[in-house]
Amino acid sequence: MATEQNTSKTMNIIVWIAQALLAAIFIWAGSMKIFRPGSLPFPWIKDNPNLALITGIVDVLAGVGIILPALLRIKPQLTIYAAYGTITLMVAACIFHISRGEAKDIGFNIFVIALAILIAWGRQKKHQ
Repeated sequence: MATEQNTSKTMNIIVWIAQALLAAIFIWAGSMKIFRPGSLPFPWIKDNPNLALITGIVDVLAGVGIILPALLRIKPQLTIYAAYGTITLMVAACIFHISRGEAKDIGFNIFVIALAILIAWGRQKKHQ
């Protein structure tokens, strides 16, 4: 039983690290898209400034949603929904990049999908 409890604690720490990393990524990226889009090296931002603003807002909301409910222990299941939303957002981003001939640029999106899957799985397991 002690081994199972240690594994559970270790997994919880790993999921918290993933949440903090994903929240930092999304809040930073969203803030950059909202306040300094011209400083980002992505060609699609120059082609679609309104899309940059919209995705910036969505990114900030995702970053807040991935960490705050669990951290404050207020409706922590919202973190699971934010993780699923993040997966959906990143799949859409992959499709967008592939449609623009930028398939080589989706590696980071796939990394974010993996983190979000880990968070959804880890937090869902905790709430069962």
